[in-house]
Amino acid sequence: MTRRQTWTGIAALAAATLIFIVPFVFIFLMAAKTKQDASRFSFAWPADWQLWQNFVEVIQTRNYMLLLAYFNSTVITVGAVTGLVILAALVGYVLQRRPGRMSNVVYGFILAGLMIPPAVVPTIWVLQGLGLFKTLHGMILIQIAYNLAFSVLLYRSFIGTIPRDLDEAAIIDGAKPLQIFWKVVLPLLKPVTVTNIVVQSLAVFNDFTNPLYYLPGKENVTVQLTLYNFQGQFLSQFNLLFMNILLVTIPPLIVFIFFNRQIVAGMTAGAVKG
Repeated sequence: MTRRQTWTGIAALAAATLIFIVPFVFIFLMAAKTKQDASRFSFAWPADWQLWQNFVEVIQTRNYMLLLAYFNSTVITVGAVTGLVILAALVGYVLQRRPGRMSNVVYGFILAGLMIPPAVVPTIWVLQGLGLFKTLHGMILIQIAYNLAFSVLLYRSFIGTIPRDLDEAAIIDGAKPLQIFWKVVLPLLKPVTVTNIVVQSLAVFNDFTNPLYYLPGKENVTVQLTLYNFQGQFLSQFNLLFMNILLVTIPPLIVFIFFNRQIVAGMTAGAVKG
């Protein structure tokens, strides 16, 4: 390793520490402080450690709202990611294996979905018409609709690396189109499927704006919306707010740490066709 590569690695490590580790340490220290100590917003060691007391108070706030929020967010995440994996894999398979005018039209709509921002009011009207407004089912449908385009592009690129000879061999053996997908193609999509699951789980779980617009009501609260419990116009409890942020941040952080290699592998697997 050359000296230039060494200094580049040191600089990258220092930048990563400054961008990612330092803010997390600040959140942890703020979550361990008393209300008066946290109000100073100083990057200092807590004068009186209140980590456990703050944890218990955040959990018990508003009749254990955070636990309900975790349940709602988990249901939405599992439902949306399951729908995204199945639907995006099917659409990506058809777009890649059956090119034509209709496929190009569908692909154009998918690209438009990445560029055109969602319209909140018409979406609320549609959900109300379907009887899905203020429901977890409606929120799952919204998450699938808003994140489908990215997932389809991932699957379409990856399926392009799978030889068509496998499809033709299955056809010779008498397999039908759906059988080819489920029994031949889908098992080969494991790398991109893991990537899609992790990326979309983080996106759905951490989503703030969509639940705010389409899922009002205390019974429908998600983890990101619980941050309002400790910050208002006339009162802010920053020690409890940062404890809440810490509890909301840790699960996605653990998932990212354990699956970051799979994310990179799945994102780059379809970059080179071969």
